[in-house]
Amino acid sequence: MTFQEIYNLAIKMGIDADLRSKEAILKNLKKVKEGFDKLTSEQKKYFDEEKLENPYSDTRILNGDPKAKIKTIYTGIDIDSAELMIARFMSRHSGRDIELVLSHHPSGKALAALDEVMYLQAEVLADYGVPINIAEGLMRPRISEVARGVGASNHQKAVDAARHLDFNFMCVHTPADNLVATYLKKLMDKKNPETIGEVMNIIKEIPEYKIAGQLNAGPKIFVGSEEAKAGKIAISEITGGTDGSAQIYEKMAHAGIGTIIGMHMKEEHKKQAQEAHINVVIAGHISSDSLGMNLFLDELEKKGIEIIPASGLIRVKRK
Repeated sequence: MTFQEIYNLAIKMGIDADLRSKEAILKNLKKVKEGFDKLTSEQKKYFDEEKLENPYSDTRILNGDPKAKIKTIYTGIDIDSAELMIARFMSRHSGRDIELVLSHHPSGKALAALDEVMYLQAEVLADYGVPINIAEGLMRPRISEVARGVGASNHQKAVDAARHLDFNFMCVHTPADNLVATYLKKLMDKKNPETIGEVMNIIKEIPEYKIAGQLNAGPKIFVGSEEAKAGKIAISEITGGTDGSAQIYEKMAHAGIGTIIGMHMKEEHKKQAQEAHINVVIAGHISSDSLGMNLFLDELEKKGIEIIPASGLIRVKRK
């Protein structure tokens, strides 16, 4: 495959696994195009034209030649300068030429635009029954907060390292998170667990979470108990950039949601969920990221690409 084909596959798989309808995604892309067409020539110079076809601002080709042929990928959850140096060392001394370094968490322009993908959360919550005006109203301050936070980051550090080390470099964030979310949603819909204990048992049978449990980083009940009734289960905090609004849980309860399955949760969010009487099961951050990446990497392996897992990635292959 070429570098560009790998990138295109990531976007396609992300759209196919999105909790929103494809129609809603295409409608959003149309609005972006309409907004772009209204810009002046000067404004268009600063517009990221990838947004016209890629609905995930946190997934980008960050360095290299899109036409490059890729046979071996070094990939992990977080890729920084140190990981890139390890990849270069392996490429020189292991006899395996690494043509692409692939990160899950975003860097460069993808990190700088992390906040833009968070509107996905409001649309997903609307599908679960939270009025869209309330979901968007509560998400806007949080999105603004995230934008200010990532704005202070040294976005280009890892990208510059990739450039100096002559590596093709990309990140796949929300598409991989979408794969996790849909995987878990389909599993919960199929198993239809009655209690939180049953939810936990289902999650613990997934290889990535089972391995994480052996590393003392397995799934945990943050709010509720094993005996508590699960009720309506929402996979609403697995994808969409990062943590949403802590004030959303009361509205989720009003929409009939009884249990949330998420990757991670801050204390303020936990407190608000508890006050809203919503059960919270935290599957795990890196283990969930690994599951999403594995579903993508399996497709690459089918096409003959060698995968070298690193940087916390729990590599599990599925048939």
